[in-house]
Amino acid sequence: MNNPKQFSKLSGVLLRTCLLSIVYCLVVTTGYAQGDSTRHGQTVDITSSYRPVLRNAVKINLSASAFTADTSRPRLAYDIPPQNLFFSYQPIPLKPLSLQQDTALDLGLRNYLKAGFGNLATPYVKGSFSFGDGRTSLVNLKADYISSKGQITNQDFSEVSIKGLGSYFTKSNEVYAGVGFSQHEYYQYGYDHGLHNYSKESLRRRYQDIQINGGLRNIAVNNLNVNYNPNIQANIFSRENQITESSLIADVPVEKKFGESVSFKVDAKADVTSLTNKSTTSNVKTINNIFLVAPELIYYSDKFTFHGGITPTWDNGVLSVLPNIYGEAQLQHNILMVQAGWIGRFTKNTFRSLSAENPYMQDPGVLLNTKETEYYGGVKATVGKHFSFNAKVAYISYKNLPLFVNDTTDGKSFVIKNESQVSDLLIHGDLNLVSQDKFTLTAAADINTYALFTDNTNAWHKIPVQLTGSFRWNAFKEVLLKADVFTFSGVPYLLKNNVEKKLPGGTDLSAGAEFKITDRFSAWMDLDNILNSKYQRWNNYPVYGFNIIGGLIMRF
Repeated sequence: MNNPKQFSKLSGVLLRTCLLSIVYCLVVTTGYAQGDSTRHGQTVDITSSYRPVLRNAVKINLSASAFTADTSRPRLAYDIPPQNLFFSYQPIPLKPLSLQQDTALDLGLRNYLKAGFGNLATPYVKGSFSFGDGRTSLVNLKADYISSKGQITNQDFSEVSIKGLGSYFTKSNEVYAGVGFSQHEYYQYGYDHGLHNYSKESLRRRYQDIQINGGLRNIAVNNLNVNYNPNIQANIFSRENQITESSLIADVPVEKKFGESVSFKVDAKADVTSLTNKSTTSNVKTINNIFLVAPELIYYSDKFTFHGGITPTWDNGVLSVLPNIYGEAQLQHNILMVQAGWIGRFTKNTFRSLSAENPYMQDPGVLLNTKETEYYGGVKATVGKHFSFNAKVAYISYKNLPLFVNDTTDGKSFVIKNESQVSDLLIHGDLNLVSQDKFTLTAAADINTYALFTDNTNAWHKIPVQLTGSFRWNAFKEVLLKADVFTFSGVPYLLKNNVEKKLPGGTDLSAGAEFKITDRFSAWMDLDNILNSKYQRWNNYPVYGFNIIGGLIMRF
């Protein structure tokens, strides 16, 4: 259709046709509606106004999803020690009370006084007193006294001691100090009383000891991870103003830790002693000094512990380099451990230490320190929660071992006979059966075999075999039962003209009980040497027989 006029005419025709069709449809629809209304009667028209409504906006819903469960099992290594603790004191009961404002720290009944009397004219007094709050300061005072008179003439002794200890605490350190005085009085009654008639004053051995010490140690981990405990101690020991021995000991141990398993430790020590014998006109003076430096490397873990180092020691100017190597390895967790070592040490022999071992000795002229070198190996184990044991075999080499021999006049005193070189095969074993603070049973055995003597033929007055045992049982809340036993084989001794003999063995069995009457008062009783054995630890000196002592304890 290229002609525009024709296209215009055709469009008009089509438009008219569409309009007519629309009109026709409206007429037909209206007629149909009227016909339907005549049939139903009424028509209800509902008219609603148009309200534009916005469509709800689509929001992002955030919902948390659970983490994926971790199915891996963590390795938790617990090392809970057995409950092998035994406390001689009773715990403080917990009683709920209303809160009261009080700046004092209640530490319970810390003070007690124990007094009694025995069948051998034995008075006994012991006391302990504590002061301070336990957080910033603490002071403890202890004192005791006992004396007895035996059936043999001059078989008497007495002991008294007073000691005070104090500590002052800061956040990281503890400053501590102590002072003490003790006096021990013995009589040399080991002579033939039918042949000799000595005055009691001439037989007396009265030892007096004054001790002063102090130091500083850290009680918290510092920034350098270093532990330290420098301390100093002074002793003044004398016998009835006839012989005086003064000692000054300075010890500086320092340990530096590297991580959790390695540490390095150094211990520097100076032990200076001067002994003056005033019983002679020349006032003989003896000097006995020991200086040492002990560096040590320590490695410790759950299964293995090792200590390795050396100890250069100057014994009166003579240098000895001693080994200090030992360790432990765990074969089974908390059950069995093996131990081995190679260690050396010096035991300083002073008038103070030797008279504590044998109070009937003569005044010493020359003091030589004992050098020990020990090789040992053994096992120890904890079985269950209550039982543990330890067994060890050691080979020990001694140089300058002091032995005691009766004097050749009347045999009432002992002289020191030095052994320059001797060896000892030591077998040691001990076991413990402990149930918290209710029950404890311990036993130990030591077997010594001395051989390869240089100057002597036997270890005079050294015990070859000894057995010890201890028993404690809180049978009831108010009753504590105890028992102890000490038995040993006969010791060898030497008489004049080099006559060798051996003392018979001995057994000392003791038992005791403590009964709580009230919270503040208790009754106690001890039975010593129940078998009434008159054994001799030192030749010519039989011990007391059976004796009993009892009394009261007051706590406040």
